[in-house]
Amino acid sequence: MPHTVKRVIEGGMYILPSLLLFSIFVFYPMVRTLYLSIHMTDFQGNPTTYVGFEHFVYLFEDRNFKESMKATFLFVVYTVPPTVIISLCLALLANEKLRGIQLFRTFFSSTLGMSVAASSVIWMFMYNPAVGVINKILIALGGEERQWLLDPDTALAAVAAATVWMNIGFAFLILLGGLQNIDSTLYESAEMIGMSRLYQLWRITLPLLSPTLFFVITVSLIHAFQTFGQIDILTKGGPMNTTTVLVYSIYREAFVNYNFGFASAQAIVLFFIVLVVTVVQFTFAERKVHYQ
Repeated sequence: MPHTVKRVIEGGMYILPSLLLFSIFVFYPMVRTLYLSIHMTDFQGNPTTYVGFEHFVYLFEDRNFKESMKATFLFVVYTVPPTVIISLCLALLANEKLRGIQLFRTFFSSTLGMSVAASSVIWMFMYNPAVGVINKILIALGGEERQWLLDPDTALAAVAAATVWMNIGFAFLILLGGLQNIDSTLYESAEMIGMSRLYQLWRITLPLLSPTLFFVITVSLIHAFQTFGQIDILTKGGPMNTTTVLVYSIYREAFVNYNFGFASAQAIVLFFIVLVVTVVQFTFAERKVHYQ
């Protein structure tokens, strides 16, 4: 056996376990979803009738799907910028060399250790109109009691606020790691020439932190489009479908209405939305990333 062929076979054996895992858990589900999206299915999810692209045609005529698209993009806008900005501010604060700063770092990253289910239950009690702490604070400040999760005007924003709190821990740790990797001698040189702290932030910190910021923003965008757990626990997609994001709509169509073909079509649309957003990120936003 030629040496080159032997090396190819040996390399293939090394990557075979990964290929098997990807095939079972990624490639096959993708192909199966695409196949189901062009078929009608029975209650067990077995394809029965080929319908072509009828699901996709109906999809963009369906009012509920349009509402879920709107809720999804609003949810992304409500969660991603606040998560990144708050996490960056906390990371800048926690990066200071102050006594007891380790305690604050622990506090800021504590949400990372909590599951979505546990965090959602906590926020459900906080939003409770009768015993929730948020309403008690609001009333103490002279406001009125609100039905945060039952009011169509506030439900999506309320879930988004809870989501921001859940995601801050991860983004904070990543950004703090990025800040600590910046060479401290750059700040020492900046202070020697009298550069202000704000100017250092703009000219040194943000450019050198841009690869980490790019990663956090990209991951946060993808995560926001895939949100499900807190929606399911806090609102069940209500009230009046105002919190029915795309992933929850897919779940409801597949496992409540047993319309697996239509749910698969929505999943394909969601895949392409995330793909387009990611490509745009790497095409335009990465140009402003400064790699050391």
